Amino acid sequence: MASAVSAFHPIVRAWFEGRFGRASAIQEAGWPLIGGGHDVLLCAPTGSGKTLAAFLWSINQLVIEAQSGFLPDQVSVLYVSPLKALANDIRLNLEEPLGGVRDGAVAAGMALAPIRAGLRTGDTPAGERGAMLRRPPHILVTTPESLFILLTSSRFRHKLESVRWVIVDELHAMAGNKRGAHLAVTLERLERMVAARTGARPVRIGLSATLSPIEELGCFLTGAEIDANGNRSERPCRIVRAGDGPRELDLQVLAPGPELGPLATHPHWEAVYDTIAELIEEHRTTLVFTLSRRWAERVALVLQKRLGQQAVMAHHGSLARAERLMAEQRLKRGELRAIVATASLELGIDVGAVDLVCQIDSPKSISAAIQRVSSCALANSTIRTFSPSGLLGVSAF
Repeated sequence: MASAVSAFHPIVRAWFEGRFGRASAIQEAGWPLIGGGHDVLLCAPTGSGKTLAAFLWSINQLVIEAQSGFLPDQVSVLYVSPLKALANDIRLNLEEPLGGVRDGAVAAGMALAPIRAGLRTGDTPAGERGAMLRRPPHILVTTPESLFILLTSSRFRHKLESVRWVIVDELHAMAGNKRGAHLAVTLERLERMVAARTGARPVRIGLSATLSPIEELGCFLTGAEIDANGNRSERPCRIVRAGDGPRELDLQVLAPGPELGPLATHPHWEAVYDTIAELIEEHRTTLVFTLSRRWAERVALVLQKRLGQQAVMAHHGSLARAERLMAEQRLKRGELRAIVATASLELGIDVGAVDLVCQIDSPKSISAAIQRVSSCALANSTIRTFSPSGLLGVSAF
């Protein structure tokens, strides 16, 4: 039986097979559905290849258009991420397939117009915004809030009228809150605008970790409406699940130091910091999650005193974009031993293989606990949660 990648352009197929060998289960099942124009929800754990599964079909179509000489300066692919850091990570990951395809075309003596990817968030400098307005990228990476602003901008709105694929990442993190409701309205506005110009609606591709009931998440992706009788409108979503079986995890709840009491004392905290520092030294890369930005800075500082200033960095939403990116890349290259973060690092950002995840105090919700545990992409990764007082609600796990 032929692989799904065999339907791709020879240059794209050669790069993919040279880089990965063969398609993963989520890619084999997802590409035929995406190619058929269906709305698709790809549900699989981190590291399964679902993000590339969402992108590569549209990249393949852009390569075909670029070879034919018909690749207009317009946005064809829209990627929406709930985090600025995740959006930036995706843009960087797009450079590898686009660069590989470009190099393959040069080696084959094929004239291929360049395919551009651009990032638009609240951190994007004014110069880059102006250049994007003059010459929009073919693949636009953005956040829900920035997409809303772009749709209300009289200067940029018409640049989105050509969108053919909309990729929405980390659906499970937005579906149950106001941010998700706002994004759903924005996607409907985008769809009506595109349909008014082209007569066709963009294909919606959702990416999510394992969630149940997954059918409800599919309805959120496509915008299916439910009437008073509980009947859903006809907006079917094809759901593809892969790799959601049981995984082996080493999970422990630790309370180092003196006997627990109603309040955490200095000896309690010193014991927690000493234990975390020892665990960091025993592993190659570590993520330490805290409950606030203030705590992230404080814990990073005390760990730097124990492990060295260049071994640990903080990561949270108040840091400048350049500092967050530097921390992510340094951890991925093995230059950092640990990052102390808030929710800014919990949504699947590619920081390489993570050996240990530590959670200080209760994350307050089951969904946050599961997401942070899932930050360990390796099957034998380790998770430690620390209780500095007797008030830790371990029922979250």
